[in-house]
Amino acid sequence: MIPKRSIRSETHHVRKKDISMSIEKNVQIAKDFLAAIGRRDQQCLLAVSAEDIEWIIPGEDWPLAGTYRGYAGLEDALKKANETIEMSYPRPPEFIAHGDRVLVVGSATGRIKATNKTFVDDWVFDITVRNGKLTNIREYIDTQALARASETTASPEP
Repeated sequence: MIPKRSIRSETHHVRKKDISMSIEKNVQIAKDFLAAIGRRDQQCLLAVSAEDIEWIIPGEDWPLAGTYRGYAGLEDALKKANETIEMSYPRPPEFIAHGDRVLVVGSATGRIKATNKTFVDDWVFDITVRNGKLTNIREYIDTQALARASETTASPEP
């Protein structure tokens, strides 16, 4: 006699394994993206990003604030970053993933080149990965610290 198997439990196990592997791949793609930012490796950034990527950097009154779309927008964000800001990351970020979403929690220290003022920024990147490519990045950052570091001191009027 052939033992009966539960097709449902085998299917559930396979799906759970596929989801777990997919989440691991999504986290690795997010790690590759952040490593490429650190190296300022534009070719790698484009390789892990979808053609229609959208990157939202909140705030006003600091150089990188805005919404960047597509490869041209990504290239624009990188160019602005290279020209206007220096950043370092004192500790490795934490990665939290579920489905196609990867949250990256970290901290950065830096300097706005135009003002020579420094900042500390605790941040979260909310990254969506679909079909092996980053499709959306929404940053949650200390916009006030970045705006303060970007302020130029106005000279008093005579």
